[in-house]
Amino acid sequence: MSENENKDDLIHTDHNDIPNDNTNKDKDEYEDICYICRRPESVAGKMIHIPSNICICQDCMQKTFDSMNGSGLNMNDFMNMGGGMPNIGMINLADMQGFMPNNQKVKKKKPKEQSEPVLDIHAIPAPHKIKAKLDEYVVGQEHAKKVISVAVYNHYKRVAADTKDEIEIEKSNMLMIGPTGCGKTYLVKTLAKLLDVPLAITDATSLTEAGYIGDDIESVVSKLLAAAGNDVDKAERGIIFIDEIDKIAKKKNTNQRDVSGESVQQGMLKLLEGAEVEVPVGASSKNAMVPMTMVNTKNILFICGGAFPGLEDVIKERLNKEASIGFKADLKDKYDEDENLLRQVTVEDIRKFGMIPEFIGRLPVIFTLDALTEEMLVRILKEPKNAILKQYKKLLALDEVELSFEDDALYAIAKKAKEKKVGARALRAIIEEFMLDIMYEVPKDDNIGKVTITRDYVEKNGGPLIAMRGCAELEDHNM
Repeated sequence: MSENENKDDLIHTDHNDIPNDNTNKDKDEYEDICYICRRPESVAGKMIHIPSNICICQDCMQKTFDSMNGSGLNMNDFMNMGGGMPNIGMINLADMQGFMPNNQKVKKKKPKEQSEPVLDIHAIPAPHKIKAKLDEYVVGQEHAKKVISVAVYNHYKRVAADTKDEIEIEKSNMLMIGPTGCGKTYLVKTLAKLLDVPLAITDATSLTEAGYIGDDIESVVSKLLAAAGNDVDKAERGIIFIDEIDKIAKKKNTNQRDVSGESVQQGMLKLLEGAEVEVPVGASSKNAMVPMTMVNTKNILFICGGAFPGLEDVIKERLNKEASIGFKADLKDKYDEDENLLRQVTVEDIRKFGMIPEFIGRLPVIFTLDALTEEMLVRILKEPKNAILKQYKKLLALDEVELSFEDDALYAIAKKAKEKKVGARALRAIIEEFMLDIMYEVPKDDNIGKVTITRDYVEKNGGPLIAMRGCAELEDHNM
């Protein structure tokens, strides 16, 4: 039997292997993936289909036959091995194939003539409209909202225009610096929701240099691909937010290999600037069992954020050096009480903190967020569309009970949150603590019509005001 005849026997599919309607639908939507090298059809080329719905690329098929011929094994003997040797049968590939989950399949790209324009340049909301929408969800941070609105507008104008002339608009990747709990992640989440683009939020602390335990640098793009439903075209116009970016700063005074610091910054340079990268589909690291696909990061907007603890000391050192000479020199402790010292940050300060110049250069839009004041915390409690107080009022309204807060109580909550020094994150924990008894006791009594939270109750000096249905409010000392 000739080699070509053997190939035909392997590739032949009988009537029992005809796929059903669901299989046909998956074939129309998802790319075929090579069973051996796990590359999709767009990368490996046309697939060869063999029984049991198994696909093998031409490269792997050729290598298989080359290795068989090189080993001196007769193909005819190989095909009949099961009948000639006792207790040995051919491997059933159907048992090994199983079903590949959809989160590891790559969606087919639309043909160029059928694909819709990525973005309509006239449909991109203007910066003032983006900021107006952000105002409904995010309290304060006026400068940050203004900067991010303009940067996003310019970025998507660049994607939509896709200029082919000699003037190429560079990416407007961003670096946001602000104390913990000031709303960095929330700002990006809200932005992606308003723009209706895929968003991937990842933590820089889990990233390591390729070959070490941890997530590979390409995993940030893999997460965006998953958020876009494995649609490469959709992912290539999404947003990636890398939080805790300060944790990959260059380590000082270390003799060990810095696999999660400077080397990660080096590895991210090509992603930030824009490059074709091979990323695993449905996994955080490359391995032989995961399909790979190519994603171009040229039009992906990268936003990096971090609290940068210790950056204030770098800024103070610079400012004190500038103002500590002469008879009118400033006092050394002048900047110790300045909560918004980060506003005076410069690129040189960030470099001294441990970020390499090449990395900073690929994040041209640098801005800071302010620390939250008590007044801002009070506004956060009640003003946003999904404010915490509105959530609790809705919860009690489902029990037909009205919940209200005195203004003094709100300031007491804000004061407690301010003391914890973790920003707006403290608000929910504080409210959960004193609302526990109310949420437990109110469903017991159907006669309760209204609960008013007072300052004394927040400070544990008294109880809330309880009003029965059709009665005046009474202070309850039992809660």
